[in-house]
Amino acid sequence: MRIGELAAAVGVSTRTVRHYHHLGLLPEPDRRSNGYRDYGLRHAVALARIRRLTELGLGLAEVRDVLADDAGRELVEVLAELDDDLARQEAAVRDRRARLRALLRRDLPAEGPVSPELASVFAGLGSTMDSPMAAKDREVLALIETAAPPEVRDRLTSSLGEAYGEPDAVERAREAYALLDALVAAEPDDPRVEEAARAVVACLPGGLVPLVPEEHVDHGRTFLDALYADLAPAQAEVLRRALRYAAEDRA
Repeated sequence: MRIGELAAAVGVSTRTVRHYHHLGLLPEPDRRSNGYRDYGLRHAVALARIRRLTELGLGLAEVRDVLADDAGRELVEVLAELDDDLARQEAAVRDRRARLRALLRRDLPAEGPVSPELASVFAGLGSTMDSPMAAKDREVLALIETAAPPEVRDRLTSSLGEAYGEPDAVERAREAYALLDALVAAEPDDPRVEEAARAVVACLPGGLVPLVPEEHVDHGRTFLDALYADLAPAQAEVLRRALRYAAEDRA
């Protein structure tokens, strides 16, 4: 048989056959006088076995180990490991589907899937949805929840839930966002910056802002630097002052 005939007989492509030759999985056949490979029954049997093993989910390195073991013991071990791995994948898929079903049972925020706790906070802040600064704030909160360690995520959602469950908390947030939005074209020394900073401090949950030295508020923190750079100059100054005031209040 020529390579195309062998590939067709086993149900693979000629490219796959050449790849298996390259990896040493399939032995090279003798060549005819014209240079073409001349495949026999043993090559078809070996190729069919490789196909069956890969369809079971074995990687090619594992297939090589199986083919190298004439006694067949390696095959039993590899298949047992594969079965365990598939069981873990099944459990992970079930968990993911359960999470997806929970997400589909409620309205998803524009920022995408977040925890039920953070989604509840976003829903409670619905009256601020038309604020550009509020939209940016929600994006940052979703980022923190995604990237932060579990203990930080727990503190984030717990603090936000407590803070925005207080009377007038949403109204205070709406007023602070309005002040920030009004500063989009202002300079950092605009007199409205101080008022906005104080309004932001009044909205910050007590457990959310860590006690940090003043110099860390102004520079040296990659995340804050990126956040400041994404804001208008006056808005960045509001955030700097607000974090500094919050740190001083908790000192």
